[in-house]
Amino acid sequence: MKRIGMFTRYTALGASSRYRFYKYVMELIRDGFDVQVSPFFSDTYLQKLYDKGISSRFEALKSYIKRFVDLRRSGRNLIIEYELLPFVPYFIERWFLRGKCYILNFDDNVWEKYTKIWFLRRKYSLLVKHAAGVIVANDYLKKRVRKLNHNVIKIPTALDPDPYCYNAEKYSKFTLVWIGTPITYKYLQAFAPMLRRLADEIDYNLLVIARRELHKQAIEGVNMTFVDWSEDTETFFIPRAHVGIMPLTKDKFSQGKSSFKIFQYFASGIPAVVSPVGENKKVVKDGVNGFLVDTEEEWFARIKELYSDRKKLGMMSDAAMKSVWEYSLEYWTPELIKFIERSLKA
Repeated sequence: MKRIGMFTRYTALGASSRYRFYKYVMELIRDGFDVQVSPFFSDTYLQKLYDKGISSRFEALKSYIKRFVDLRRSGRNLIIEYELLPFVPYFIERWFLRGKCYILNFDDNVWEKYTKIWFLRRKYSLLVKHAAGVIVANDYLKKRVRKLNHNVIKIPTALDPDPYCYNAEKYSKFTLVWIGTPITYKYLQAFAPMLRRLADEIDYNLLVIARRELHKQAIEGVNMTFVDWSEDTETFFIPRAHVGIMPLTKDKFSQGKSSFKIFQYFASGIPAVVSPVGENKKVVKDGVNGFLVDTEEEWFARIKELYSDRKKLGMMSDAAMKSVWEYSLEYWTPELIKFIERSLKA
C-alpha cells in the first residue's frame, strides 16, 4: 500500500481543497492508497476570513505549528495544494521538503499573489521546477508550468453531478444565480452598472450563494437574494435558477482561474453567461450551452434574450446538462490515479 500525505490549504470548507483533494480520497483508498489529509488553515480561520474579511494571526500561528508536526509524521510522498508554508521563502520550504517526493496542485494563478513580495516572487516557480509532477486546472496554468516541469497534467476542478437536481421546479420569477465566496463577490460588484441596467428592463432576481451577510453589500436597484453556502444549499438552489453567471475582470489572476462554477451550472441543467476570460472560453460553447459575453451591451443583450426566448433557454439548458460529463469526478478520477502512480515513488 502506497502512503500519501495530502497537504491541503483548507479543510473541506474551502472549495479548492474540497474539490481538488477531499473528493478524491475515498477513490484513492479503494485503489490501495493510504491517504492522510493535513489541512493548513482551520475552519475557524476560514470562517473569520469569510465573515469579517480579516485573518486571525493566532489561528495562523496554530496552522504553522500544526503543519510542522504533520510534516514530521508524513511519509516521503506528498501532494501539496500550492505550497507547504504560505508566505515562507522557498529555501526554508525546500529544507522541509528534503527527502520528499511531491506533486503540486494548482487551481488558480497564485503566482500573482507574490509578485510584489521580492523574497517570494520566484517561490512557486522553484517549487514547480523541483516537483515530481504538477496538476493544474486549466490551460493557462498548464502553459506556465510546462516551461518549468514537463510532467504536468490538466485536471479540471471536477464535481459529482448527481446531487444537483437538474429537473427541479424553477422559481416563478426569472432568476440569475452566482455562487462564490465573500472574497470573490468583488467580481459581481464590478458588473453592478450592467445588473442595474438589466433591472430597468426585465423583472429578474439575482440569487447569490455565498454568505447571507453580503446583503449589506447588495447592489442598489437590483432584486437580490443572499443565502449561506453549504454543499446542500448549492445543490438545492442552483437548479431552481434559470441562468448562471460568471463575470470576471481581465487581470492575470482571472486568466488562471478555473471554471468550476460553470460546471455547477451545467450539472444543474442551466446555461452559463460568462466573461470570455481564461478557461471559460474552452468550457462554454457560445450559443450552445451558454454565452461568452465581453461588453456591457453583450451581457445585457444575451441575458435579455434568454429571458424573452424560453424555447432557446430550454435548448441551451439541455445542452448544458449534456456538457457536464467531461467535467465529472467519475471521468477524471482514473486520470488522477494514473498520474499519481507514475509520478510518486513506490
